[in-house]
Amino acid sequence: MLSCFARAIRALLQRAVLFALAPLIMWMPQVRAQQPEPAAQLTLTEAIDRTLAQNPELAVFRFRDAALAGKVQTAALRPPLELGAELENFGGEGGSDEAELTVSLSSVIELGGKRAARMGAVSARRDLLLAEAQAVALDLLGEVIRRYVEVLAAQARLALARDSVALAGDTLGAVQRRVKAAASPRAEALRARAALAQARLAVQSEERQVEYHKLALASLWGGETSAFRLESAELYRFPPSAGFAELYSLAQQNPAIARFASEERLRAAELRLAETQSSLDIGWSAGIRRSREIDETTLVAGFELPLFPARRNSGAIATAIAERERVAVEREAALLRLKSGLFRAVNGREQALASVQVLRDSVVPTLREALVEVERAYRRGRYSYLEWASAREELIGARRAQIEAAAAALRFGAEIEQMTAAPLVPAGAEPSK
Repeated sequence: MLSCFARAIRALLQRAVLFALAPLIMWMPQVRAQQPEPAAQLTLTEAIDRTLAQNPELAVFRFRDAALAGKVQTAALRPPLELGAELENFGGEGGSDEAELTVSLSSVIELGGKRAARMGAVSARRDLLLAEAQAVALDLLGEVIRRYVEVLAAQARLALARDSVALAGDTLGAVQRRVKAAASPRAEALRARAALAQARLAVQSEERQVEYHKLALASLWGGETSAFRLESAELYRFPPSAGFAELYSLAQQNPAIARFASEERLRAAELRLAETQSSLDIGWSAGIRRSREIDETTLVAGFELPLFPARRNSGAIATAIAERERVAVEREAALLRLKSGLFRAVNGREQALASVQVLRDSVVPTLREALVEVERAYRRGRYSYLEWASAREELIGARRAQIEAAAAALRFGAEIEQMTAAPLVPAGAEPSK
């Protein structure tokens, strides 16, 4: 199964979908193209492609980037020029003869690199958005794989339920023949008939589960149909895996951790921006003044300087420093959680694979052979119906446990791939079957 996962992830990596996904998302068309529903058989690669193309969780980043693009334009603007007019000495005893009109232009001269700092902060925020888009894409990829596995497991449980109906039907036929021959009590036939009805009910339940899990998978790309199927054999295909140390080394570079580096750059840019606010900005004005009283036009000019800007800005700088240091601590905490989660997933996968092997190679074949022996003995009158039914349920239970163990191995494998942002299958390796 995970050989298919590996091919899907490698294909995404080759197309730069996983680690350079955000630029693609940013320029996705606003109106999503209407794509046909999945074909009769759906592969994991197709499910991933549809999800990456149509899931709104990714499309939203295009609008967030557009918003930041507007902020880039705003940050690049220099202080505006302002036109002012002031009329003095009018409306008094002298009427308008003593009026003075002043018309001026004013602006601010920014010092300390404020404009460059603003642009740097917005640019760093766009880089963080790119990292967030990559992390969301990776999470979404993991969700696709998990739901794909749920469909595989549901299909396998449905097939097992149908096998159970067949076994219950054979059992009922054999019991009825013995009842007709007065070799077994009628109660055994009634119990066998009830067991068959329960098996058929289980099939109906599993059919609904398959339908639900298919729709849950299709919902990731906006699909509304379950008219597709997965290759059942994928449930039992497992790739080899690298050791924990190698996996953890890869995990430290995944987008969820890499985004902290982008956030650190953003906080550093915000600190630089805060520090520039300690520099003086010189306000200036220049214009002309017309006095009607003396019939004279003169030039006027002025400037303004804020007092003690560094003192007033010390709180903002302290806040920016704390935010920058917080990111480093959060990264260390995230690495600890990642290491713990990866260790749990690696060990869980190994245990699940061991369970699959024992159930497949030992338990299920032994119980299948035991069922044949018990059935043969029942037909000869040596065993009761209860012993035959018990042997049948033990076999069905073991097969169900094998399905759950295989699904668990794939789920843990998907978690490992999500945490490491890399396929489990090393280059050139073949999956186990």
